[in-house]
Amino acid sequence: MKLILFDGVCNLCNGFVQFIIKEDRKKIFCFGSLQSDQALQILENQNILNTKELDSVILIDDGVFYVESEAALRILHELPRFRWLTFLRLIPTPLRDWIYRLIAKNRYKVFGRRDECMMPDPELKDRFIS
Repeated sequence: MKLILFDGVCNLCNGFVQFIIKEDRKKIFCFGSLQSDQALQILENQNILNTKELDSVILIDDGVFYVESEAALRILHELPRFRWLTFLRLIPTPLRDWIYRLIAKNRYKVFGRRDECMMPDPELKDRFIS
C-alpha cells in the first residue's frame, strides 16, 4: 500500500482524502494524519522533525517520500479517471511547487480548519494509521 500523510485539521486536506477514498477503487492508498503519533514516528525516522511547519501532503511509496506537487501528481496518477492530470508534470517543478506552497500557506484562511482530526468511518478504519 501507498501511505498518504495529510494535515488532519485542514478542511482542504480532508476533502482531498475523501476524494481519494471515493476514487481509489483498488484501495491502494492508506492514510494518516500528520498529527498522529504513528505519522510523527515515521517522519522522525526520516529526520523530518518539524511537522508544524510542514505544509505538504506526503506520499510514501515503497519507502520513497514525495512532497508538494510531486506527491499530489503521483496520487492523481494512481486514480484512473484523473491520470490525465499528470500532464502537469510538464510544468517545471519549481513553478509547480511555488503554486502548491501558495495554496498550502493560505489553506486555513480559504478553506478553514477543524478543531480535531477527522475520524474515519468504521468501514474505512483499516485504511488509516493511528
